[in-house]
Amino acid sequence: MASTPSPPARPTGPSEDPAQFAQRGFVLLVLAGALWGTGGPAAAVLQSDHGLTSMSAAVYRLLIAGVAITLVLLLMGRLRRMVWSRPLVGRLALNGVLHALFQLLYFGSLALIPVGLATLVKIGSVPVFITAGVCILARRRPTVALMIPVVLAVVGLALLAGFPSTDAPPAQLAAGLACALGAGVAFSVMGLANRRPVEGLDALTNAGLGMLLGSLLLLPAGLAFGMAVPVEAQALGLLLFLGLVPTVVAYLAYFMGLRTASDTGVAVGTIAEPLTAALLSAALLGEQMTALGLVGAVILVASMGAEPVIRRVELRRARSPR
Repeated sequence: MASTPSPPARPTGPSEDPAQFAQRGFVLLVLAGALWGTGGPAAAVLQSDHGLTSMSAAVYRLLIAGVAITLVLLLMGRLRRMVWSRPLVGRLALNGVLHALFQLLYFGSLALIPVGLATLVKIGSVPVFITAGVCILARRRPTVALMIPVVLAVVGLALLAGFPSTDAPPAQLAAGLACALGAGVAFSVMGLANRRPVEGLDALTNAGLGMLLGSLLLLPAGLAFGMAVPVEAQALGLLLFLGLVPTVVAYLAYFMGLRTASDTGVAVGTIAEPLTAALLSAALLGEQMTALGLVGAVILVASMGAEPVIRRVELRRARSPR
């Protein structure tokens, strides 16, 4: 059974092609991944130049994003007009818990194993978990068309990130890998759960209130690590950037894209994140990319490029007479 686009967020009329919705959703997911990739270098500067801990940066990005969107919703009167239902509250609660859990597990992995290894496991596991989730929910086996971009994504990421070694004791290494995998599971569950819309819950409200709740759940951990921020223009500007661009705009694009992207698009669309982060780190932070890293970057681009090709092939098969 071929991979099919998920149902569109709104009914399609006679002139609206579902393939166009799938393409638009994939583009939004790639945009979200690229924007998330700008967050890593920004957070690195905040930690190295301004003394913020990685956990405090995570709390601030969710808090700034959640507060900013909530204020917009209040000014627009959307919260007053919202019809609160059990599915709506359940989705917001789920997203809030997953936001907090993802950040907590990922930054927990960073405290136990090298950053490169934690990132490789966290991001590399997402396409695999999403593919497994898509197939389990659809009660079918993964198709070759779905597996090709996923395998390319994992291989490309492994080459881009390298194969970091660690001298950590076995128990610490196992705990770090478990946290990184747990972060991948949390992000994947969020992606799978938000593919189907909830009546009365638009992408802006979903992103804003979910992140606000996530930041409040994560706040005790942030306070334990320290939340002090130097009152400097660069530090405050980077915090605002972190909260608005790779968080507000990125998650809006992500939640909007999830509703119409194909299975393959959901699995590999956000793989643009490590590619963007690597390119920005090389350009702005002076980090050098190895020859294997360049090969990995090319493979990642090929992984994302395979999605529209596969979608067109499957569309032709679906339309051809049998």
